Amino acid sequence: MSEPRNTRGRTADRRGPGLLMARIAGIPIYVSPSWLIIAAIITVLYEPIVEGILGLGILSYLVAFAFAVLLYASVLVHELAHALVARGYGLPVRRIRLYMLGGVSEIERDPQTPRREFWVAFSGPLLSLVLAGVSFGLYLMMPPLTVLSVLTWQLWVANLLVAVFNLLPGLPLDGGRLLRAGVWAATRNADRGTLAAAWAGRCIAVVVAALPFLLAWWAGTSPQVFGVLLAVLLAAFLWMGATSSLRTARLRRRVPSLRAAELARVPVLVAADTPLAEAERQRLSQGAGAIVVTDSGGEPISMVHVAAADAVPETRRPWVPVSSVSRAITPGGVIPARLSGEDLLHALGAHPAGEYLLRADDGTIMGVLYAKDIQDALSRA
Repeated sequence: MSEPRNTRGRTADRRGPGLLMARIAGIPIYVSPSWLIIAAIITVLYEPIVEGILGLGILSYLVAFAFAVLLYASVLVHELAHALVARGYGLPVRRIRLYMLGGVSEIERDPQTPRREFWVAFSGPLLSLVLAGVSFGLYLMMPPLTVLSVLTWQLWVANLLVAVFNLLPGLPLDGGRLLRAGVWAATRNADRGTLAAAWAGRCIAVVVAALPFLLAWWAGTSPQVFGVLLAVLLAAFLWMGATSSLRTARLRRRVPSLRAAELARVPVLVAADTPLAEAERQRLSQGAGAIVVTDSGGEPISMVHVAAADAVPETRRPWVPVSSVSRAITPGGVIPARLSGEDLLHALGAHPAGEYLLRADDGTIMGVLYAKDIQDALSRA
């Protein structure tokens, strides 16, 4: 399952990527500690099957654990296919994460065309199906009822499971991205494709949650507790992923209307030794929305950080210079005032900061753009 992430989405960073296990083709591979939980569950559930086939006693747990490892190795290969195809199209890949419910390739930007979207999404299931076919062919050539034949069978089953599950036609799964690519190609509107695939993902989530109960009703038995818990967990994962995609689609509708010059606040220019109280007085009297600190030649060198200024008590503001509550203006903190839409978001994402100085092409200071103002504009979508 690939997960496009543009430079304004940092949710994975806040959750933490897990343990860095390796780098493959320059792509960091992280494994979440939650993987140990699902590995233990798979081992316990699969051990009786191994014991029934091979009769290895306590060693059956080792073979069952090997199945859990092969399953996640299959997920890793699946995600590598996504990542390498995306990189082949010039899309930056931040990392691959393996966690309790599978894996994700964190791709910084969406593919530019439906065709590229299709191949980035389909590359993972395609490679999983190829590996499943190769593993099954090798299994047929092996003597039965051996540890090697059981492990090869496990490899076939693992890749088949990864491929089939990910081909379900709903976001956040690869099948949902295939559906998105199809609707995008048919309507020439990427957002319509996202909406269709996200709602399909929600429908699949409902079906998955109901599946244990439907199967139990069909068999005339009671649903198993573990089956219900697993179905609810998968359904929650699908529902949240689909909901996130819907939210992203709504935000993207607003993106083209974002214009740096329109969102920027008019600044007041003050010298570095100006008391904060005086700078605030000038800002209010001129109806400005930001304070820019200049050097002796009138060149901007820093911008007052709102949170730092607000933290200064009123009684101290006449004695605190604005330079002590300001952030230096770095090259990445200056952006062209003409930027808008995706270009604006990419520029901000390349140099994350709380505020940016806007300059016109002729060097004129046009204002100060706060990241919070961008977020507020997007949240109104």
